[in-house]
Amino acid sequence: MSRHAVIIGAGITGTLTAVRLQKEGWSVTILEAHHVGAGSSSRTAAGIRQQFSTPETVLGMRYSVDHYKRFPEEVGGMMSPIVQNGYLFLIGDQPEQAQERVKMQRACGLDEVEFLNPAETQERFPFVDPDNIVGATWCPSDGFLRPEVVYGEAAASARARGVTILQNAPVEKAKTSADKVTAVWAKGSWHEADLFVDTTNAWTQRLSSILGCSQIPVDPVKRHLWFLARGGAFTGKQLMNMPMVVTPSGAYCHPENAETLMAGWAKETTVDAHFSFDCQDDVDAAYSHKSGVDSVAYETWFALSESLPPIGEFAGIHATTCGYYGVTPDHNPFLDFDPHHTNVLRLVGFSGHGAMFGPFSAHVAAQLAEAGKNPSTIDVLGHSVSLAPFAINRPFKAHEAMVI
Repeated sequence: MSRHAVIIGAGITGTLTAVRLQKEGWSVTILEAHHVGAGSSSRTAAGIRQQFSTPETVLGMRYSVDHYKRFPEEVGGMMSPIVQNGYLFLIGDQPEQAQERVKMQRACGLDEVEFLNPAETQERFPFVDPDNIVGATWCPSDGFLRPEVVYGEAAASARARGVTILQNAPVEKAKTSADKVTAVWAKGSWHEADLFVDTTNAWTQRLSSILGCSQIPVDPVKRHLWFLARGGAFTGKQLMNMPMVVTPSGAYCHPENAETLMAGWAKETTVDAHFSFDCQDDVDAAYSHKSGVDSVAYETWFALSESLPPIGEFAGIHATTCGYYGVTPDHNPFLDFDPHHTNVLRLVGFSGHGAMFGPFSAHVAAQLAEAGKNPSTIDVLGHSVSLAPFAINRPFKAHEAMVI
């Protein structure tokens, strides 16, 4: 029996889900309002880590890391998009909590994660000031992604497998019957399907209004990234080998290449419910490196240099970019069928973690599509994983603690 799915959004989540559903026997159409990778996927810091405080996410991200390591086999292309330089969380207080998280993560099979005291941290990472921390957590299999490789190769693989990708095809209206969506209108025609998958993330509330779906709490907020030119005694080889580092202040950085460091800091910004597509690249003056030393750009640089003194000797900030997070109240995403329309699957609200969640989101989508409903658990790497932390109707009590 032929089954057809329409995926709305052609970023990392949408393209990886298309490949996975096609493998499971679905015929698939992707409707993208602009072009492949046009949204947050092309504007992400693209970290990938298994160090979370939610056990189900630890297991999910172990799945994602394994998938990205085997990307040419699983998806296609000639290279894996993952750079496993590791993830180093510098701890400013409450080392006991960090040690408990490490214990939980190891219980989830993340055997390589460990807690380091200040002296051990400096011994392994001489660029860290040990006087500014009470310890660190370190996982060498974490790192960062090349997002353009992910959505580019996934889209190419999807097309080669017979998936139709329509670009410049925003969804404008929908037909419904009882508790289901039967078709959506895009690019001058109706697209009927058995399953509709929302991967629009920061745009999801707008799509909800069109489809008549539940207005789930996903707030679009802008996040900025800055690019620092290497300088001082830090060599290009040292920079290229540097892990993703998250400082006690929340400022973070990882190498973009041998001459450039990417930096970010999740400073609170207002919810921008009415943003347009072009607003993605509008840099707020307070966050621009062009605004001088009083800007958040320089505040981030100074915050990084407090924990990483060699970064203070870098040559300067030469670029600012930005994009949107889709943020949920507990910083866990929604991976669930919509309460109003039982054939609409919502894969949204990643709170900045969408790139790393991509393979796991596609795995969950395939399991839910096969079941036709939300099972209480799914299999992930031989573990029975509860989907309760990702349910739409969950109480927002257990917040993900490790958010940047």
